[in-house]
Amino acid sequence: MAREGNLEAPTRHPLDWLSDDFYNEESLNQELERVFDICHGCRRCVSLCASFPTLFDLVDESDTMEVDGVAKSDYMKVVDQCYLCDLCYMTKCPYTPPHEWNLDFPHLMLRAKAVKYKKGEVSTRDKVLSDTDGLGMFAGIPIVTQTVNAVNKTKPMRALVENVLGVDKDAWLPEFATTKFRSNAAKSKQHPVKDGTKTPGKVAIYSTCYVNYNEPGIGHDLLAILEHNEIPYVMVEKEACCGMPKLEQGDLEGVAEKKAINIPQLAKLAKEGYAILTPVPSCTLMYKQELPLMFPDCADTQAVKAAMWDPFEYFVARNRDGLLKTEFNHALGNVSYHIPCHSRVQNVGRKTADMLQMIPDTKINVVERCSGHAGTYGVKKEYHQMSLKIGKPVFKAMASEAPDYISSDCQLAGHHIEQGMEVNGLKPAEMAHPLSLLRKAYGI
Repeated sequence: MAREGNLEAPTRHPLDWLSDDFYNEESLNQELERVFDICHGCRRCVSLCASFPTLFDLVDESDTMEVDGVAKSDYMKVVDQCYLCDLCYMTKCPYTPPHEWNLDFPHLMLRAKAVKYKKGEVSTRDKVLSDTDGLGMFAGIPIVTQTVNAVNKTKPMRALVENVLGVDKDAWLPEFATTKFRSNAAKSKQHPVKDGTKTPGKVAIYSTCYVNYNEPGIGHDLLAILEHNEIPYVMVEKEACCGMPKLEQGDLEGVAEKKAINIPQLAKLAKEGYAILTPVPSCTLMYKQELPLMFPDCADTQAVKAAMWDPFEYFVARNRDGLLKTEFNHALGNVSYHIPCHSRVQNVGRKTADMLQMIPDTKINVVERCSGHAGTYGVKKEYHQMSLKIGKPVFKAMASEAPDYISSDCQLAGHHIEQGMEVNGLKPAEMAHPLSLLRKAYGI
């Protein structure tokens, strides 16, 4: 007799992306129909994102009012609304493995995206947006950067970009930095390595595309915090995009190419005893979950997984080792803090909030719901308004405590929340990354 739901924690099967059957469209449609039928009978995920309302509307408007009445050609309408946040799998679905129904909705959507990519049905716009290393060529050249940033702020150019590339003219877009983080990062002082019971005493920084090309200040804040706590660090010697943007498009071969660049560098550091810190949750998740599931037999990938830390996960563990400084010179007042989806999926708990709550005279309002930005989803013309609709409960919750600061570990989500608060006429507050807030509290 089938169980109603899981009595055990969800587990993840490796992604069988190298098999011929993975890309077999008939096999894919059979699995989509099986899973959609289970989802239709449950509907517990209806409030998470647009994938599920899209599916249920297709079912309810069909002749049979069952999944068998939905045209196979309409399945992609559901797939296209999924941005791989993983929340349905981690927080809602009662039928994930080890349940016998073996339902992994996000990875089924990923398989469908991979089939779509293999068929050449991904737009130029999506390919451009997923090429963060290519876009990063604009960063670090002051005249070019200033020109690109200025042009991107003009309404005529944004209208042109919307018409040509399908990037919504009203969506917030990041600027390019005049100086890349990696080329201007301060070298660590020669502090002694103090290993704790829970934490390695030396750190390697995987800077991420966003910090390197767009907001290097976040990286400099992280280095200042490490220096203040006398934790020696190094920069990853050679670094490419983690591959998450390509994963979201279904470009698994592109992910493998990025992995071939990054994993040898990171595995060497992991084997040398470094804790590897990444200041962007999606990048951390890529190394903790997605790459290990794509390459389950790669020892180096598994070694990197074991060595990868979210910065605040590391700081809280370091504090438990009695090796973190907790003398703070500046209160932060009221902080509305948003936990990004890709932080929640890592199952590390509310480590950022735990750290910020240690600061005297600081009140943290924790908001734990999807902001709706989801990487490139929130900037696309066809999805921008939906992303604002998904994020509206977050915008209201973030503004509810009259915060002095709004903050999210995902800086893209932070900017999206800032824009959403403005669009909804909510009282504005200064937006700052949690690492920037921690540095401010230290007074360094």
